[in-house]
Amino acid sequence: MTGPQTARAQAAVDEARRWIGTPYVHQASCRGAGCDCLGLLRGIWRALYGREPEAIPPYTPDWSEPQRDETLWRAALRHLDPCPPGDPAAGDVLLFRMRATGVAKHLGLAAQTPSGASFIHAYSGQGVIESPLSAPWRRRIVARFSFREETF
Repeated sequence: MTGPQTARAQAAVDEARRWIGTPYVHQASCRGAGCDCLGLLRGIWRALYGREPEAIPPYTPDWSEPQRDETLWRAALRHLDPCPPGDPAAGDVLLFRMRATGVAKHLGLAAQTPSGASFIHAYSGQGVIESPLSAPWRRRIVARFSFREETF
């Protein structure tokens, strides 16, 4: 990754780190006050592009799991570029399936610390944190995306 994409990826990681410590609040997207995993990604998006990606309708914590609807995955495909298979790079948006039989309903942003791969995410009960991208988390990744050069 070189040029503008590297700069965009680094800007995304820098912005995500500014959100660390924000409490977890379902459907919120306000740095320092509260957000969920989608709210964190929306905040990063606003920092990169200056506006929301789209109007966000109300959503439940189960992310349409009873209907088996991949709502979050479809939204990611509307606004982000899918990445080919391989290891996540810093700045990649990671989509997780929390249960093998469930829908993808958790997002994070790949990062890197001196001790190895990490990701930044808003997690219920913990708020926005940077976690090691450990084997159990890696197994849950079902897709990864990059921010687009141009979006509007």
